[in-house]
Amino acid sequence: MQTMPDFEVGPVRVWLGDSGGKYPDGNQVVVRGADGLAVFDTPLVSARLESEIAAADLVILGHVHEDHLAGLHRLKRAAVHVHAGDVDAARSWAGLARHYGYTPAILEELHTKLLREFHYEPRPDAIAYDDDAVWQLGGGIRVRAVHMPGHTSGHSVLVVEPGNIAFIGDIDLSSFGPYYGDATSSLSDFRSTLKRLRTLPIEVWITSHHKGVITDRSAFLAALDQFEHQIQVREERLLALLGAGPQTLEQLVTQRILYRPGAQALWLDSAERRSISQHLDELIARDEVRRLEDGRFERYRSRAHSLSKP
Repeated sequence: MQTMPDFEVGPVRVWLGDSGGKYPDGNQVVVRGADGLAVFDTPLVSARLESEIAAADLVILGHVHEDHLAGLHRLKRAAVHVHAGDVDAARSWAGLARHYGYTPAILEELHTKLLREFHYEPRPDAIAYDDDAVWQLGGGIRVRAVHMPGHTSGHSVLVVEPGNIAFIGDIDLSSFGPYYGDATSSLSDFRSTLKRLRTLPIEVWITSHHKGVITDRSAFLAALDQFEHQIQVREERLLALLGAGPQTLEQLVTQRILYRPGAQALWLDSAERRSISQHLDELIARDEVRRLEDGRFERYRSRAHSLSKP
């Protein structure tokens, strides 16, 4: 039975996942041209869209994480295209494990979870694409990749032209804010990406999770501001923790800056460790934090900064 899309504009159709595409689900985007059908990612919701996606000629992944691979096993005949920065993570479990960067014990348990809950199958046939790659779907419809790393090294925005409709993936405008907690994630890249995204001449924005579809630029910019602000909130929390006295990285990890204190999941400690480390690097470079000889970190103002005060 065919399922009506939740949103449709020009050649683009969007089906929202459970709870508005909240993780572990996501939102499914399908683009039809005169000569081809493209699917952006394959979240869990794709399981109920078999008739809508079965004829896909290609799958274009905006990035690689388990929730974006969940329907690939249903599209074995479709060519799978992945940005060069993420393609190894799509091709094999070893590549995906490096992508996450977790400890062997966590990865072993995570692999079991991915097989059970996300129908995980690697795609050794995945084709690498680069920034500004273009796919022609016929009838004047094309898809263009805009590399916007940070969430992962290969995270890309997929722009459907004409119409300037952008699938912005896990720049998901959620209240949680940006996620940069894996081995190939980058806080500095995410900062640059958020600035660049504002400059794109887009008219419709589609997220992998939460917001879904936004058609008003002012609403998009307001949501993006709130999303980006969470980076500052985390930095301020980290400084407040260090303001109470010197602490080790592991002490900071247990107190959390991304997730709620006490929150537990397989990857949470790893994500906190990676995220906090990146914030510490930035704060050390700005002379707001220093690392002591015993390995602890403390809040610090450089002598030059102090001398500049009236």
